[in-house]
Amino acid sequence: MIDPLLSSIEIVSVHTIGNAALEEPSNFSQKPLPLDTEEIHRALCRYFLSSFTTPEYYAFNTAENPAGNVIRSIAGDIFSDAQSFHTHSIAIAKHLFAVSTHPNIKPGDLFVARLSGVTIGNAVYEALGLFKSENKETYLKLRNFSLGTEQGININALDKGCLILKTDEEAGYKILIVDKANKTEAQFWKQDFLNISPWPDGFHHTRNFMDLTRQYVADQMDEEFAVSRADQIDLLNRSMRFFKSHEEFNKAAFETEVLGDVDVIESFRNYGKNFMAENNVEVADNFEISAHAVQRQARVFKSVLKLDKNFHVYIHGNRQLIEKGFDEAAGKHFYKLYFDEES
Repeated sequence: MIDPLLSSIEIVSVHTIGNAALEEPSNFSQKPLPLDTEEIHRALCRYFLSSFTTPEYYAFNTAENPAGNVIRSIAGDIFSDAQSFHTHSIAIAKHLFAVSTHPNIKPGDLFVARLSGVTIGNAVYEALGLFKSENKETYLKLRNFSLGTEQGININALDKGCLILKTDEEAGYKILIVDKANKTEAQFWKQDFLNISPWPDGFHHTRNFMDLTRQYVADQMDEEFAVSRADQIDLLNRSMRFFKSHEEFNKAAFETEVLGDVDVIESFRNYGKNFMAENNVEVADNFEISAHAVQRQARVFKSVLKLDKNFHVYIHGNRQLIEKGFDEAAGKHFYKLYFDEES
């Protein structure tokens, strides 16, 4: 999504962050890193930017006092006063250390960088980047036919990243993140350190509504209407076709084309209210459908009918071509499939 070759690093500082809960030390550098060669500059740009592949935006949580959000306040100061950069990078590092209070949070190196020429689509931004390296890898080095090893950072594997774009300041800036977190520390980067929420755009609305649909089919539909697994898969397939064939989402059209039955529609609406409250998400009635979000959701919209450990049936098309029954003599359920030709 972002071409590192079009971007430039204006200044970058790095600090070593320990785990506060384990009383590990943190070390703060005295001055920004020298970018001595074009090779180093290009390698850092690749490391910083190549992992941002999806237009999934966030924004700092807004409050009556924006200074209540530490990183948002510091970002504003850096954007308005370039001379204060390194001092503010230390403040960011100290904040990261202060919130590293879970024993499973890994220590690492925090890079803080001001960037220019960050090109996304047809727009070009200035940006503040925060990038944490937690994992070192072993590399082989061959010099003069002598082999050795060295620990280093894989520039193709950013562990955690945040790109704060200098735009929409009043709404909390537009932010992209990378977070290869395990379940234990899943909320650490987003909530404890950055304090951000999803940007209310087509990507998040699409994802939220498709999540709602998938969870409804899995949790509520069978319980309330006793539908077969094949019928559940058919509804998910119709839902996926709806999102793939429309550019704009309209809830009324979705209910008519995908759900159909008035009782199912009413059940779906009631489930949606609870889903939004329990997950603290917004599910809009009208929005621009994000192809990126649809593509991502396609990975979890399962169209596989699993029959014991013997068969997997992939249902992609006409639901009327598969029938379910029960053979009393065999004492087993069965499915009958209709088709024109075998391939």
